[in-house]
Amino acid sequence: MVAEKYRRPVTAPEQYEKLFLSLPHKTFCTMNLRVIKKDIEFLISDFIDDCYLFMMIHPDDKKAVEAEKLMDEACELANSLFDRVNHPDKKAVKAHYKAIGEDLVKGLDGLCDRLSALAKK
Repeated sequence: MVAEKYRRPVTAPEQYEKLFLSLPHKTFCTMNLRVIKKDIEFLISDFIDDCYLFMMIHPDDKKAVEAEKLMDEACELANSLFDRVNHPDKKAVKAHYKAIGEDLVKGLDGLCDRLSALAKK
């Protein structure tokens, strides 16, 4: 059981929210598009890194396929968020970007919960 000694725990959903809130800007309301896009890319790529790590630790074929599906869903989430960032609602811009930030955190929480459940199997 040498692998148990080196196993890194899967990131908890609360850690994504803490990570997001620890970024210098704190909210999506007063940022520019470049910062928003970098945050989405950073958080999604962090989750995908966790999936790759999970696949290396658990080389079981069924779990690897499930982890790949989670990575695909993370990419779909990123693409939908990028699309929403690039096409904002002209009437309520601040509310639009705030909703994007909330959807990012909620989406990553759901994906992370599913990855944690997969690790417990």
